[in-house]
Amino acid sequence: MAHLAIAAGYSVNGVARLHTEILKNQELKDFYEMMPEKFNNKTNGITQRRFLLHGNPLLADWVTAHVGDDWITDLPKINKLKIYADDEKAQQEFMNIKYQNKVRLAKYILEHNGVQVDPRSIFDVQVKRLHEYKRQLLNILHVMYLYNELKEHPDMNFYPRTFIFGAKAAAGYRNAKLTIKLINAVADVINNDAGINGKIKVVFIENYRVSNAEMIFAAADVSEQISTASKEASGTGNMKFMLNGALTIGTMDGANVEIVEEVGEENAFIFGLSSDEVIRYENYGGYSPMDIFNNDPDIRKVLMQLINGTYSRNDTELFRTLYNSLSGIDMEEFVYPSGQSGIKLEAITTGKNVLSESELSTIEAICEYFGKMNAGDISQTSHLEKGWIENKDNRSAISYQDAFALNYD
Repeated sequence: MAHLAIAAGYSVNGVARLHTEILKNQELKDFYEMMPEKFNNKTNGITQRRFLLHGNPLLADWVTAHVGDDWITDLPKINKLKIYADDEKAQQEFMNIKYQNKVRLAKYILEHNGVQVDPRSIFDVQVKRLHEYKRQLLNILHVMYLYNELKEHPDMNFYPRTFIFGAKAAAGYRNAKLTIKLINAVADVINNDAGINGKIKVVFIENYRVSNAEMIFAAADVSEQISTASKEASGTGNMKFMLNGALTIGTMDGANVEIVEEVGEENAFIFGLSSDEVIRYENYGGYSPMDIFNNDPDIRKVLMQLINGTYSRNDTELFRTLYNSLSGIDMEEFVYPSGQSGIKLEAITTGKNVLSESELSTIEAICEYFGKMNAGDISQTSHLEKGWIENKDNRSAISYQDAFALNYD
């Protein structure tokens, strides 16, 4: 079907710059060599009206009070916030809003999960569709590693962390459902261990959906975007977290590449293999997870806990499928950036994530689609679509209601 669509269509695009390059150079290489003129990139975007104006009214009001309300229909106008990046009063106001949003989410978690979390802890969040390449399993293995460290070194310097997961799995996807089971099993052990004094809490939010996602994005301190490089087409959750001031821990995958360019490498935590390195291992081999397992006692201990009953009430077979599936992880690289994330949870850093989101909006993506796919001929488009194209340099000329009428939000 994809081959027919490429042959018959007049435009073929990836949804992030890295994704487009992978399509051109690997997945659809033959088609690209035959018809290079068809291929182009359209990086996905998000709507600030849903995920800031509606989802985070406290921050939205603060932004409007400082730069006006033009950003609601023209997100690049939010760049005016740059003059406040070093303003201590603005920083304090920003962090107070973040705290209030964390209190709101903590109340939701207590009501729905029965777990009391500290809003003054770091809210470290991974919410997205459950899939092995998105590596929720890596994240919970890292939590297990940190828990082991706290048990072995109870007096270590450790800023409290609340790890928040949310995901849905396809009905027949066994490993995805087993990963959800593991997350909840780890949560049961850690959350009920009085010996660590609440320094780690783990929460799996049930029925993850847009309505509770809005609360989660607004409250997050750290955004986990840790897919295996080259596997994520784009991602938009990464942008929603960024718009709400969360710091990104992640790989150079999908739209993370463009996010890091916008916010600056100093304001993100990047780790792991590059897409080229992953593809090279896939094509030529040379990666041996057993070498890491045999030579790193910390990783070996974590993986053995999957099959020694630590988190399964002595059922050594419950998580064996996950244990057997671990053919390649970047845990060595992951431990460092995530462990250090608390150092830079400062207003100046989180604020820069908000103001750097402006190039990753739905408006930019829509203009790209309409402008290039219609190739200058907009005679067959609706009056609203014509407006998006003709007013590309003055998008606020189109009303807020018209923008919603397009049904792209």
